[in-house]
Amino acid sequence: MKARLSRIRRRETSPLNVYLLTVALTGAALLVTLTVLEAGSAVDRLSPQLAVFSGFLLLGELLTIKVPRHNDSVTASTPFMYAILLTAGALPAMSVQAVASLMSGEREQRSLLVSSFDVGKNMIALGATGLVLSALTSLPNPEGELPLTVGVLPSVVVAAIVFFATNSLLAGTAGALRIGTGLINCLREDFGFQVLTAAVFLSLSPIIVVAANYDLVFVLLLILPLIAIYRGGRAAVVNEHQAFHDGLTGLPNRLLFRDRVEQEILNSKRDIATLAVLIMDLDHFKEVNDTLGHHFGDLLLKEIGPRLESVLRESDTVARMGGDEFAVLLPNVVGPWGAVQVAEKLLEAVHEPFEVNGLTLEVGLSIGIACSPANGSDVDTLLQRADVAMFLAKEARNGYELYTPERDHYSPDRLALASDLRRAIDDGQIGPHYQPIVDVPTGDVVGAEALARWTHPVRGLLHPEDFIPIAEQTGLIRPLTMNLLSAVLAEVARWQRDRLELTVAVNVSARHLLDQQLPDDIARLLREQGVTANRLKLEITESTIMSDPLRSEAVLRRLHAMGIRIAIDDFGTGYSSLAYLKRLPVDEIKIDRSFVSMMSVDEGDAQIVRSTIDLGHNLGLRVIGEGVETEAMLGQLRDLGCDLVQGFGLSEPLPPHEFARWVRGYDPASPNGASLDEDRRRRKPEGFQVI
Repeated sequence: MKARLSRIRRRETSPLNVYLLTVALTGAALLVTLTVLEAGSAVDRLSPQLAVFSGFLLLGELLTIKVPRHNDSVTASTPFMYAILLTAGALPAMSVQAVASLMSGEREQRSLLVSSFDVGKNMIALGATGLVLSALTSLPNPEGELPLTVGVLPSVVVAAIVFFATNSLLAGTAGALRIGTGLINCLREDFGFQVLTAAVFLSLSPIIVVAANYDLVFVLLLILPLIAIYRGGRAAVVNEHQAFHDGLTGLPNRLLFRDRVEQEILNSKRDIATLAVLIMDLDHFKEVNDTLGHHFGDLLLKEIGPRLESVLRESDTVARMGGDEFAVLLPNVVGPWGAVQVAEKLLEAVHEPFEVNGLTLEVGLSIGIACSPANGSDVDTLLQRADVAMFLAKEARNGYELYTPERDHYSPDRLALASDLRRAIDDGQIGPHYQPIVDVPTGDVVGAEALARWTHPVRGLLHPEDFIPIAEQTGLIRPLTMNLLSAVLAEVARWQRDRLELTVAVNVSARHLLDQQLPDDIARLLREQGVTANRLKLEITESTIMSDPLRSEAVLRRLHAMGIRIAIDDFGTGYSSLAYLKRLPVDEIKIDRSFVSMMSVDEGDAQIVRSTIDLGHNLGLRVIGEGVETEAMLGQLRDLGCDLVQGFGLSEPLPPHEFARWVRGYDPASPNGASLDEDRRRRKPEGFQVI
């Protein structure tokens, strides 16, 4: 348990400091008393054996193997310490161990109080063990004879158990005071690991003593096995650390975090206590990666852990779950509001700018909180519900959210898809399919609408309605759209090289229109791909514009001034003011498919279509009819003077290579404009819906 105690800081509570000081002084008093009483007889026990054992003890104490998962360390000094106790008595063993403990404390830069406690703890444990040996055996024998026979071994084992129990009890009490939990819980943690390591090392002591009694040369032969044990142990620890820790940040990974949550759930059930799990996602991290590159993103991620840990307790756990997602485990919190107070501290800690390679970077957090037992009594449920709360916090942009069942609209399947979406954007699984747009009077293909399609490795091809709402709610819509725009403009550049002069429309959300950085980002993408701005058209719904008219208008005017065309999508389904629309820099309006599909059977819908076309022309705008699926629909739109059409009657959205081939092979059947044929209509899959 040395590693646990080495992390104690001066800010620890007074009861802990009092306890540490008490143990240190008790151990020191015991050592002084024993020195006064046995100094003369102890001198008689000085021997080459003692010198060799002492050397090995000091060497073993310095060769410490950290075991991160168990918050502990293992040294090879224990068997030699016990060997000294068996051969020379308590005072030599305590004296050499005190020196070794102080050397180890200095090497590991432990505080004086902690090092003194470590010495005192060992003195008390060795003193108790020496008393048991004296009561049960004649060890050590002052005459120099060493009656370490099979008959003595049971007593030696009992004494070893006393040493282990005393040492564990003293260290466990300090650990319990440090993390504010019960002694039994603290002793129970990693008990199996403690017993195993103690049994292995203490059981070596009789072997060492017998070998030394026969000839010291045999003890010297232990050097190579000790080095092998040390190197093998270090290698095992490195492998375990890599398995349970994040390679970039060094923080516990998802696997270790789940393990610790499971342990704390068991502890909380026994203590009738509350624990909290906080799942958090970095806001604006994608912008850092996109703007400065992944190197800066990685450097920033390395800074997050220490910033979070700075406001947490020693008993709390910070983990990196993957990407820019982190998690915190809070055992023994004072109800949900105790977790809320911690969340507020975490927000403040991360709000402060980060200095990375001379640059000042700013990110934020969206935190979801779930508590046990109120929100779940198993790991999977807690993590899922913390995820739900995190998505709600990101959607509301208010920093953190406590999980409440009333607001949980996320199924496990939806949460899994949201988790996959993060990786899909980075891995390029989401790309555009293109649906052609045809000029009605000439019948020429003049453009296309780019529609996102996700090629999921397990679920297959997913359509926008399956993942766009999730992207909106989780804050991933911006990176998704920027990736899509980059892919679209790269395709337009290829078409230009192949002499396909087409305009491509891309849908943007309300959040984009409120983003003052959007025009600059699109300008950068246009420059990178060498595409002129008039080849790009952005489609925005009426409701999107009206969510914040002033900011939307400012962004739209900047985009339009660049030469980008603007279209109002689903016209007629929103609630916009015609007077306001007249002020906007709009080039086209699209008649919603719901009106187009019913205009041949519903006079009201036909009148809406007619009025919309007339309104658009009067405002100097081109009008697109979408959702065209039959020759009758196309004929009515042509008669009403509609400028452009698109729909499954022409073609379903196609992958880039298929779309280019479709355009090259397109030949309107009618000499006076576009027409539809049965082969194209059959391309529409059953139940398919484009959004």
